[in-house]
Amino acid sequence: MFGRALGKALGLVGYTVQYGCIAHCAFEYIGEFVVCSGPSMKPTIIDNDVVFSEHLSRHLFRIEKGDIVIAKGLSDPRMNVCKRVIGLEGDKVCTSGPSDIFKTHTYVPLGHVWLEGDNLKNSSDSRSYGPVPYALIRGRVCMKLWPPHSVGPMKESPTGRIIKTKPHSDWD
Repeated sequence: MFGRALGKALGLVGYTVQYGCIAHCAFEYIGEFVVCSGPSMKPTIIDNDVVFSEHLSRHLFRIEKGDIVIAKGLSDPRMNVCKRVIGLEGDKVCTSGPSDIFKTHTYVPLGHVWLEGDNLKNSSDSRSYGPVPYALIRGRVCMKLWPPHSVGPMKESPTGRIIKTKPHSDWD
């Protein structure tokens, strides 16, 4: 009797561990649901919006300018930040705020991205802490899931600060 109960308990523990490993792999390598808070991405994402962040783009190095990403915070690695990619490695980016009279620029170093919030006047981003290492990107936000009236793919940047460049070609 005791052996049968012990066997069932161990079987349950085994299934729990297996499903836990599957869930971990799904959230680590496929994607996750994220509840966003803070004013930095208004009007694109506002407080308590739920988005889906897929992780395959990060692993396949498919993050592009204009994408919204979830990244680990530079000052507090336990915090995640939600920002838009403005520049990739080698890009020249404007480091000034929208109200600055004199505009300053810098180049994004190798292995880094330049992140900014859509709400430029109320965002702590690469303009204050510099380029972000690519390794800190957790995923690319591909869809807003909540609230119901705004479900769908993410919209273009309302700031106009993203300069799309055509891909380099050996034929040019």
